[in-house]
Amino acid sequence: MVQHDALTVTREAYDAAALTYAQLFRDSLRDSPLDRAILGAFAELVSAGGNGQVADLGCGPGHVTAHLDELGLAAFGVDASPTMIELARQTYPGLRFDVGSMAALDIADGALGGVLSRWSVIHTPPRELPVILAGFHRVLAPGGHLLIGFSATDDPSHPTQVFDHTVAPAYRWWPDHLAAMLRESGLPEVARMVREPQPTDRRQFQEVQLLARKAQAEAVQPNGGR
Repeated sequence: MVQHDALTVTREAYDAAALTYAQLFRDSLRDSPLDRAILGAFAELVSAGGNGQVADLGCGPGHVTAHLDELGLAAFGVDASPTMIELARQTYPGLRFDVGSMAALDIADGALGGVLSRWSVIHTPPRELPVILAGFHRVLAPGGHLLIGFSATDDPSHPTQVFDHTVAPAYRWWPDHLAAMLRESGLPEVARMVREPQPTDRRQFQEVQLLARKAQAEAVQPNGGR
């Protein structure tokens, strides 16, 4: 069972920082063409699958959820911080935002065409991440896509590293290690985007976004054959 001590610490930290965080990141996509590009590709793939319902998990103040809505997806946001969710509801009253935990998603099996997790798993202790990934797999429909973003380690001999996130305890991941965990969870990687740190970045880490896909259901033939 996942222990919720880390979740409590993270939730309380983001409740306290919610207003500042919302002001800092409200327009972040405007100056991030690479982020807009991969979100656009994600939206196109989800739409092509015929199920445009997407959960933005760890949605914060809701600006990315709103961007997905503008791209034509039936997007809704989930965040552990009640203060973040209240801000999102005030800013985007036409969209749905729910308080919830990635470790216990209140979403039906196979209900979603897409799951977005942008830098939300960085606050998950490594031992708890398999439960989170299994939850992503559960709520995705066959053929559904996951886009997951995180800060990368710079040493493959250390698959995870703790770093100072300022808001809450956080972890960096070696991309191939996290991709292997996704594959073991039934979500094999189909593409990745790596952004090198820029001179103006406060943290000099690579930022990685992995696109993964749940397999299509296998067709069952008459007499039990495939």
